Amino acid sequence: MKHELALLERLLRVGTVELELPDGSRHCFGSGTPRASWIVRRPDTLRRIAANPEMALGESYMAGEWVAGPGELATLLTVLMRNAGQLAGSGGRLRRLLGGLLQQWNRVQASYRNVAHHYDLDEWLFRQFLDREMYYSCAYFPRPQMDIEAAQQAKAEHIAGKLLLEPGMQVLDIGCGWGSLALHLAEHHQVRVTGVTLSRRQLEVAERTAAERGLADRVRFLLQDYREHTGRYDRVVSVGMFEHVGRPFYPRFFQQVAANLADGGVALLHTICRLGPPGTTNGWVRKYIFPGGYSPALSELTDGIERSRLKVADLELLRRHYAFTLQAWQARFQQQRAAVAQRMGERFCRMWEFYLAASQAGFEVGSLGVAQVQLATDVSAVPLTRDYLYRSRSAPAVLRRVG
Repeated sequence: MKHELALLERLLRVGTVELELPDGSRHCFGSGTPRASWIVRRPDTLRRIAANPEMALGESYMAGEWVAGPGELATLLTVLMRNAGQLAGSGGRLRRLLGGLLQQWNRVQASYRNVAHHYDLDEWLFRQFLDREMYYSCAYFPRPQMDIEAAQQAKAEHIAGKLLLEPGMQVLDIGCGWGSLALHLAEHHQVRVTGVTLSRRQLEVAERTAAERGLADRVRFLLQDYREHTGRYDRVVSVGMFEHVGRPFYPRFFQQVAANLADGGVALLHTICRLGPPGTTNGWVRKYIFPGGYSPALSELTDGIERSRLKVADLELLRRHYAFTLQAWQARFQQQRAAVAQRMGERFCRMWEFYLAASQAGFEVGSLGVAQVQLATDVSAVPLTRDYLYRSRSAPAVLRRVG
């Protein structure tokens, strides 16, 4: 235990962690804000975390071996994450990068399996913490205090603005999820949308919702990988799907977008990105949450684009917007936690809340952001400034006031 305490003393400098051990002893590390409590329930937990923090921190939380103070899980992980870089060495970098490429070798059938692991979970679960429209991606907060319902609608309109939609256009939505954006665009912008997804459960929900809203004649959904789809569209959009493509397939993805995009067309990619150099996906996340998943560095993203005929017309970084989104999801999840535990088990609950909190911490410390990349084969199809986004009559008033 002395070794682990000395490690924490050396590691924790920014922010404060108040540690309580199973014997009742208390220790304080670091200084200043943010502050969080860490209550460890087993004497060997810190030793196992120190030996393999990437896996053991999350797995020991899932096992109930430690807790944070009330409402402080994301704060605790933010402090740990903010300080962890001080001890990160360069040894083994090549091995980690090569391992990451193997983890992301997402051929078509592997992509179907990886998506099913997460997105084919019970629809009921996602309805416990997402907004009414079931957007499972970063919301857009022109005002930080907006509720998640308004922020997701703001995101949909922000994307619609960047797509420069006109009534009657044909739109392809790659990775359409439960159909949230496709249905919004068809209903509010009078376009026809084709959505492709690898999740059978998401497909069922999307088709059911389209029928209930009388939009089945304007929206169609297909169980299909992006590499399997053919067609020409005025606009192509992909939100929260690129994280599942895998680095070896970035050029193929953008080549496929270009193949689907008509001359003079515009595409919009919305994806989590690393705000630093390339890396690998956290082992715990890869094992329990998103097998095959990887968030690209901006350099990797642009390298993939450059190997297609697409050109970047605009790139906007949404920094803490996903932190706000995840905070809202966690709050809703906690409101329904007892019901989720009864239905899916305590271990699942702890896994899910750790996933939401760790993700929020990544955006809080600034290691992750969200990139919205506007693409075109001819950049003259896009206005020279962003003024059109905030002056459009179709955009909500709150968006027109921003900037």
